Amino acid sequence: MSLRLGDTAPNFQASTTIGDIDFYNYLGNSWGILFSHPADYTPVCTTELGRTALLQEEFAKRNTKVLALSVDPLDKHLGWINDINETQNCSVGFPIIADDDRKVSLQYDFIHPKASATATVRSLVIIGPDKTVKLIITYPASTGRNFAEVLRVLDSLQLTANYSVATPANWKEGEDVIVVPSISTEDAQKKFPKGLKVVKPYLRYTPQPNK
Repeated sequence: MSLRLGDTAPNFQASTTIGDIDFYNYLGNSWGILFSHPADYTPVCTTELGRTALLQEEFAKRNTKVLALSVDPLDKHLGWINDINETQNCSVGFPIIADDDRKVSLQYDFIHPKASATATVRSLVIIGPDKTVKLIITYPASTGRNFAEVLRVLDSLQLTANYSVATPANWKEGEDVIVVPSISTEDAQKKFPKGLKVVKPYLRYTPQPNK
C-alpha cells in the first residue's frame, strides 16, 4: 500500500525487544515515531539507534514514543542492542520490532523494490494522537537521518496542531511563526496579543504563542 499524509496509520501486533505489543495500545494518547532500518548489525543503523536512545528524554518531553523496525528476527535484534549500547554509549529502552515476515513493512510502505526487494528503506513516520500520519521522511540506505531535524519537525507539528500558525523555513523552537492565511489580520491582532508583524497581507509573523 502507499501511505500518505492524513491517512490513518495502520494498527498492528508485533514481537519486539520489549515484548509483544499492539501498536495503538502502545501509543495510547501519545505521539509516535516509527522508523525502519535496512538491516541489523549495519553501521549507519547502529549510529541512528544509538542517537535515538540518547534522545529518549527529549522525545518523552514531547509526549512521543519511538519504535524502530527491521526485517530481521527478534534474537538478532537482542544481540544487536548490546553492540549499539557498547559502541554508542547509550541504553536502548525503546522497542525494536521484529518484522521478518515484512508484514508491518508492507503496511507502512517501507519496502521500495527498486531500492531493494527485501530490505526496508530508511523511512520515518510521525503519527499524531489521533492515529493519523503527520509526516513521512524517506532516506536512501546510505544516508543517516538528521535527528535535530526530526525534533524540529516534531516541535512544529505539535505547535501547529494547537495554534493557527505555520512555521517558516529553518524555523526553530522559540522563533517567530507565521499566522495562517485563513485568519484575517483584524482577527489575528486579537488572537495573538504578543504582537503582529505584517510584511504582506498574506505574510504575517507573531511570536511563538506557547512561549
